[in-house]
Amino acid sequence: MKRVILLIALLITMPVLSACNTETGGSVTESQAQNTEKSSAPEAEGENKEIMKYDFKEFSNVNITGIDLSSLNEEELAVLYAQARYCQAMTDADIRTMRELVSEDMVFTHMSGMQQTREEYFADVADGSLNYFTIGIADPVIRVDGNKAQITYTSVLNANAYGARGTFRMKGTHHCEKRNGAWIAVN
Repeated sequence: MKRVILLIALLITMPVLSACNTETGGSVTESQAQNTEKSSAPEAEGENKEIMKYDFKEFSNVNITGIDLSSLNEEELAVLYAQARYCQAMTDADIRTMRELVSEDMVFTHMSGMQQTREEYFADVADGSLNYFTIGIADPVIRVDGNKAQITYTSVLNANAYGARGTFRMKGTHHCEKRNGAWIAVN
């Protein structure tokens, strides 16, 4: 029972940074994914603008539902893309990418009251104590205010945490901050 409570606590409090799109609640379709490409043709004056592309199809273990990507502005897409990248890194146990996307001073506080530093949490992912198979992001709502953002959604996690295997649905809000041009998870 202690392991199940710890599992649920870990899954609820982790800074899952992900999301994607559908209008109907399914997986992102090819045409929807193409709608995530944001580009600007050069102005008549020859002004070059950066071409931004967010390819959510690259996240094979992340299923984002309940949002129309074409309704998001570029910053909201960037936050959502960082979240999806983080979730994919969790399923791949890609600690290097996870470190890029989470503040160094992040503290994970679990329902049980147990706290872990970023590196303690990442060590559990690296050694397989926390093994994420797929992560679903249901009905994400992204709010951006300058260099701060938050994402509220329901996580659908298929995982084996400390020997307890299952699929868990939990609603949560995750906070992000834009640092050096990139969105990362913060406390």
